Amino acid sequence: MNDHLLRVFIIVMALLYIFVIPNNPLYVKLFFKAIPIVLIIYYAIRQSKRVRPRVIHYLVVIGLIFSLVGDVTLQWFLIGLSAFLLGHILYVAGFLTKWRFSMVLSLAIIPISLFGWWMGSNLLGALRENGEGLLTVPVFVYIVVISLMCFLAVMTRNKWAILGSVLFVMSDAILAWNMFIEPVANEGILVMGAYYAGQFFIAHSLKGFSSG
Repeated sequence: MNDHLLRVFIIVMALLYIFVIPNNPLYVKLFFKAIPIVLIIYYAIRQSKRVRPRVIHYLVVIGLIFSLVGDVTLQWFLIGLSAFLLGHILYVAGFLTKWRFSMVLSLAIIPISLFGWWMGSNLLGALRENGEGLLTVPVFVYIVVISLMCFLAVMTRNKWAILGSVLFVMSDAILAWNMFIEPVANEGILVMGAYYAGQFFIAHSLKGFSSG
């Protein structure tokens, strides 16, 4: 299968999960939920082989694997959150190896931090009001790490890594808002659409990291 067909297959399976697969039985839903990420992992490996693999290639592929674990365990929230957190830490480590300082790009820390602070304030307040105070620390840590991941993606100057990271942040923000603050219209479509696209673009970015 060439890359073009693989990309089409990823899109088809993502759309199938988002629009066709029912919520029950759960094992069927989780099976189809995992398929696009398995394909994206394969795609990431293919992109890595197009260049001389570097540390970032291995870290992102392993991060995708942790995301896969998070996908199938998110109904047990802390387990899924921990898996995604480890995935983001691996992305952070990978993007850090491709840091290219720019004064202009470094200003991205301002909107990213403001958004993280705004989301964190709303989420932590809602968790305390709902009697879920035990979740405040892991959720706070997750917000810090995903914000750092997004900032470091910007600092790589890789447009696909930046786009993928921003979409990942959007997906998690919508999911968290829907879970803890108030319902979001078409939440499932928005969350999974942004999530699959974000992970794909992060995987696609790997062919642009060929030196260093």
